[in-house]
Amino acid sequence: MKRYIALLSRLIKMQLGLYFSAAVIGAIVGILLFYPLYDFVFYHEHGVKNMTVFEYISSRLIDSLQGNTPTKTSFFAKVGMAFGIVLAWIYGKLHKKLAQIEQLTTELQRDLKSSIQQGEGPLLEFKSSFRWDYQNSCTNKNIETAVIKTIAGFMNSYTGGTLLIGVADDGKILGLENDFKTLRRKDPDGYEQLLMTTIASSLGAHFCQNLHILFHLVDTQYVCRIIVNPSVYPVFFKQNKEAKFFLRTGGGTRDLNIEDATEYISQRWLR
Repeated sequence: MKRYIALLSRLIKMQLGLYFSAAVIGAIVGILLFYPLYDFVFYHEHGVKNMTVFEYISSRLIDSLQGNTPTKTSFFAKVGMAFGIVLAWIYGKLHKKLAQIEQLTTELQRDLKSSIQQGEGPLLEFKSSFRWDYQNSCTNKNIETAVIKTIAGFMNSYTGGTLLIGVADDGKILGLENDFKTLRRKDPDGYEQLLMTTIASSLGAHFCQNLHILFHLVDTQYVCRIIVNPSVYPVFFKQNKEAKFFLRTGGGTRDLNIEDATEYISQRWLR
């Protein structure tokens, strides 16, 4: 666990490093761009005798770089720093959102029945249910755990993936009726609420934003489709006060040991 914490600390330092770089670049922009723009406006509003606009701006900028206007230079440097940090934050959010939209659009364009017929693979997993044990005809907490592990594995992968609940391993449509019977609210809304609550408690509420839950009627049976976006941070599954790292590889989900998880995290997020 200490090694995981050390890796997360490195990840946080990298993020802070990116914002620090954005602040430095922003400060330079503030001095070399915002400062001259201010002087340009000042020149045309108030007028300056015996100097062209270029001469005026150049002289003021040279004064700034020589340290003759520290208050004004400091002000525009701070404005530039704030501008750089905000721009970096907006870019990060926008880039993530565009990637999610692209993945969601691509997935929704696929025909669900055709995907089921193709079978499971690195980007697609079937689960018969979320909590109903078909062998013992009762609810089973281990089935919930298996679903959460798969979702965590997809989040930790480079590409994410799709989980279909209500479909047997052989592609047979089982539906969600037996799962619905175990809920207080026996409909898709109650089912989605249960999924999100369980995922939030097992992985962390902030990772729920990586999920898109949809319900489809396939052969008159409800099937839950969970589109999982890759996470920008490592995802750990909290089980019995122990944090475990799962990864989707091939057609299954693996529980990586400390050494393998550390190596993967360093390649996936720390480069």
